[in-house]
Amino acid sequence: MTSLEMGLWVTGLLLVLVVLGMRVGFAAGLAGLAGLVWNFWEKKDYAWGELGWAISVAAQQAGQVPHSKVASQALSLIPIFILIGYLAYHAGLTRALFEAAKRWVGWLPGGLGVSTVFATAGFAAVSGASVATSAVFARIAIPEMLSIGYDRRFAAGVVAAAGTLASLIPPSAILVIYAIIVEQDVGTLLLAGFVPGAFSALVYGGLVVGMAVAWRGLGPPVRGFTWGQRLASLPGALPIVGVIAIIILFVYNPFGDAFGTPTEGGALGAALILVIALAKGMGWRDLASALLETAKLTAMIFTIIWGVLIYVRFLGFADLPSAFAGWIGGLEQSPYMTLVLILLAYAVLGMFMDAIGMLLLTLPIVFPAVIALNGGPGVAAADSPFGLSSVEVGIWFGIIVVKMAEFCLITPPIGLNCFVVAGVRDDLSVQDVFRGVTPFFIADALTIAALVAFPAIVMWLPRLLLSG
Repeated sequence: MTSLEMGLWVTGLLLVLVVLGMRVGFAAGLAGLAGLVWNFWEKKDYAWGELGWAISVAAQQAGQVPHSKVASQALSLIPIFILIGYLAYHAGLTRALFEAAKRWVGWLPGGLGVSTVFATAGFAAVSGASVATSAVFARIAIPEMLSIGYDRRFAAGVVAAAGTLASLIPPSAILVIYAIIVEQDVGTLLLAGFVPGAFSALVYGGLVVGMAVAWRGLGPPVRGFTWGQRLASLPGALPIVGVIAIIILFVYNPFGDAFGTPTEGGALGAALILVIALAKGMGWRDLASALLETAKLTAMIFTIIWGVLIYVRFLGFADLPSAFAGWIGGLEQSPYMTLVLILLAYAVLGMFMDAIGMLLLTLPIVFPAVIALNGGPGVAAADSPFGLSSVEVGIWFGIIVVKMAEFCLITPPIGLNCFVVAGVRDDLSVQDVFRGVTPFFIADALTIAALVAFPAIVMWLPRLLLSG
């Protein structure tokens, strides 16, 4: 049996385990370990006396590779970003953001919906967890929308869709994971996420206004706030602005490595939020809760990473990524059409898998294929069908694929954000949330199409700030 055939069999085993309900991290680790044992045993012509040796060597590979990859300073950003989000919630910054947004844009048709979108985008800039963001605003925004006569499905859809912005707007845990898996620069990826994230928020806001105008009574406006009340709401949102400025400054890093790394910037932002939370009266119980929830979510993410890295190590022996990249590169259709087909495959896969697991399992195979579509490593922008260098394609595809992960967070039947919103609100069923989120599902598809057709949306800010 060839290495490629072995890789296909082990990948099939992985998919079967996932379909049977095993968690992605454990399924990937088990399949990868089985593949490594099979690979080394095959080299000994399946001699039974050598099976123990094959298991021993495979176990060494499985034990060393995850540690060597996870012992990375960049990955320390993940718990920091998650902690910032939980501390901001306990500091009351989420409600302050929503109140400020309500006073400034509540007069628009669907004003509370637009306020929810913009407040969620602001909170996303200090929190890298979409699920946590949806849960927070389901408690804050939905009651206020329902109290003035919003359609409950519409209100639930706004919160579920807006919560996905935390996946793209930095600091984003999933962007960090992407950077580690495909070996891209974390700082450049985080910078690249700002404009597409803001663009997505504007699309959502415009959709809410359009729907409220088209169907009167769907989302009535909120009026009566004076300019003094609007200005008085701004100080409560300033800590969020401060953290965003710190993260951008450390990611952009205009003064060189001596100034600090993105990890250190994230730690400084977390310290700032912690001081504010303590000043606002956060007790030790809330602090312990924030730390515990951060540890739980971090452990879950790292477990998936460890398992997938074992599987990735096996793929290196099976040469499956290179084979797939060669096949993609040999297709006669246009690179853009092939890229669209890859994204459609992600849309289908996202119906049945969580976003992080989906990306971790597919990127080791799909990313080399995307680089091949661009003409291979080392290609200059002038020779690229997308008008991007090889490095830029890695950044551009990262933003698109993370936006696809957002798309999958509101896609039935999994749609994790929809389940979270329904779980927080007893008066909403999952079906209600899925119906309410349908227009945003369509808006996301159009946003992804724009990011694919116009790579400059993604690359404008990195090119502007990092050109020197």
